[in-house]
Amino acid sequence: MNDAKLLDALRAIVGEDAVRTDDWALALAASDLHVCGARPLAMIRPQDAAGVAAVAALAIAHDYAVLPRGGGLSYTGGYAPPHAQSISIDLGGLDRIVNISAEDMVITVEAGVTWKQIAAALKPLGLRLPFIGTFSGAGATIGGGLSHGALFFGSARYGSAAEIVLGLEVALADGTLLRTGQGAVAASDKPFLRTFGPDLTGLFTHDGGMLGIKTEASFRLIRTPPELGYASFAFARFDSAIAALSRIARADLAEEVYILDPSSAKSADTGMGTMLQTARSVARDAAGPRQAFKALAALVRAGTKFIPPDHFSLHLTAAGRSQAAVEADLTAARMIATGCAGTPVAATIPRVARANLFQDLDAVLGADGGRWAALNAKVAHSDAHRLVTAFDALIAPHATEMARHGVTCTRLASALANHCFSFEPVFHWRDTWQPLHRAALSPGALKERVEPAANPDARALVDRLRMETVELFRSLGAASNQIGRTYPFRSALSAAPEALLAEIKALLDPKGLMNPGVLGFGLRQS
Repeated sequence: MNDAKLLDALRAIVGEDAVRTDDWALALAASDLHVCGARPLAMIRPQDAAGVAAVAALAIAHDYAVLPRGGGLSYTGGYAPPHAQSISIDLGGLDRIVNISAEDMVITVEAGVTWKQIAAALKPLGLRLPFIGTFSGAGATIGGGLSHGALFFGSARYGSAAEIVLGLEVALADGTLLRTGQGAVAASDKPFLRTFGPDLTGLFTHDGGMLGIKTEASFRLIRTPPELGYASFAFARFDSAIAALSRIARADLAEEVYILDPSSAKSADTGMGTMLQTARSVARDAAGPRQAFKALAALVRAGTKFIPPDHFSLHLTAAGRSQAAVEADLTAARMIATGCAGTPVAATIPRVARANLFQDLDAVLGADGGRWAALNAKVAHSDAHRLVTAFDALIAPHATEMARHGVTCTRLASALANHCFSFEPVFHWRDTWQPLHRAALSPGALKERVEPAANPDARALVDRLRMETVELFRSLGAASNQIGRTYPFRSALSAAPEALLAEIKALLDPKGLMNPGVLGFGLRQS
């Protein structure tokens, strides 16, 4: 079947308007926020799971690679086509909330639903996800999050999206729609449990879409904690802040706890417009006038003591069933932080972050229109100092070259549950934008920000630094989320698990055309 006949067959499945071959659609399908791949034959936007399964099966049967795409807000090439004989499947058409059961404490949603949609649907019921969502939750989808390891809000207590999912529906390479969790049981109609028998759900989490395309997911729910509290601390040394973060995480005192370096904290500084928006959000979300007054008073007080220059800052959000419980956690966190040479400062940053969850996506670029690209490594708390020290030693010899090309590096650290330290170096430079940058910006930001001139030398340096950093992470035995086509997953495995995954891949995707290349699997091209 040639290209034209395949396109006609795809249109017969999903409709004329759901098959796009225009330059803009193909440019978006070919690239994320950092990586550029080949332009596919088409971007297809099915409206239901049956359409996804039929499109994938038809394309693969005719030797076309299939690349699933959610919100697209990544920077590791997770959906970038390795060659032009590809079809991109946009999951944005599967954007419905299927069911919310407050009785069973489960929500079921389609894969194109965003974290913001879920939060909005659950809020009137006094419910939420344990892991609430990502910074980019206004555009990031649950399918992408489960494929690539979504984390942040709520992650210090509840882990990543993979820890709260109960079951999945997955479109396989042959068009089969597979259900996992309790949904795999023939007589069951409620996705209330994940682990009746072997954990098939886990097999399809963090897989980058190499085993199949997620079309639906069910998550467990919790009641929204009625009380929140915030704290921030300044540290002269990064290692002191890291020690405090790890101790706070181990003690389970916060829903999220994270460290910003001096440059990151400065860029996160809140202007009057943001403060006013936060004040409105705080007042709106308060349980009553008294609570609103207390929250607004705390916000005003917080705005008076800023982070000292050249200091790292640690920020946390505590949550509980009572103000006394929250204050007990905050008191314990203060003792830990001050015991690690931290100084209490305004808790404006975590308060603003929670009051304005899931803002627009303007942060895909710097305020000056410059670009950024992040990497991440997960290690045990006992290895945190070794990881950060090794990264600093890796970057130090490049300081002169980085300065010459205008490349800078900021650092973010956070806790993933009580047993994992997450480190995220972010490289910044001025350069032309990717198509996704332009698509993600709000109209106001698109009007205000000026696209820089092409800067190939800086871009090449960033790519080289990223490669060296990824190799460092590998040598330290670190884990990473958003593996995509950037981190060496398959080659990092020992022999037995690598062989097992290769057999599973061959069983589910014999031609190796389901997102080929992601995680290092399915690189063969027909």
